[in-house]
Formats: sequence, structure tokens, C-alpha cells
Amino acid sequence: MLGVSPDPVEKLKRWHDKESFGFDLLSDEKHVVLEKYGAWGEKKLYGKVYLGVIRSHWVIGPDGKVVDEQLKISPAKSVELGVASLLG
Repeated sequence: MLGVSPDPVEKLKRWHDKESFGFDLLSDEKHVVLEKYGAWGEKKLYGKVYLGVIRSHWVIGPDGKVVDEQLKISPAKSVELGVASLLG
């Protein structure tokens, strides 16, 4: 599994090491991948609108086809559903 974040590599490494994260994180500071997959866009918090990461996941099979897509999903639920879709 891979994660994609808009954070710089150095920040991701510190976080990854601290949290003992179970998979690699890729830095996408310019939001190229995040935008392509629809995971970067408008968000609202306390009435304020801003641009940010829309928590999402995609499970891509060995043939390169998307097996599962979830938008606006919590990280815990994402892992649960992602693993379930891999196991079929």
C-alpha cells in the first residue's frame, strides 16, 4: 500500500517514523496525483472554505484497474475496506 500526502518528504519521514506507519508515503506537494484522483479540493471547517486533501482511497489491482474507490472516508475505515477489497 502507498499513501499520498501534500506534505514535504522531510515532514512525511518524521511522521512516518514517529507513528510506525504500516506503508510508504509519497509526497505530492504540487497536488498532481491528488487532483488527478479527485482527492484535492474544497473543504469546509467552521464555516471557512479552503483547499485541502479529501481523505480517500483507491485499491488498484495487479492489472492496473481500480478495484475500489472511496471518497471522504476516515483513515481507519479506509484501511478496513481497502484490505477487505484486496482479499475479495
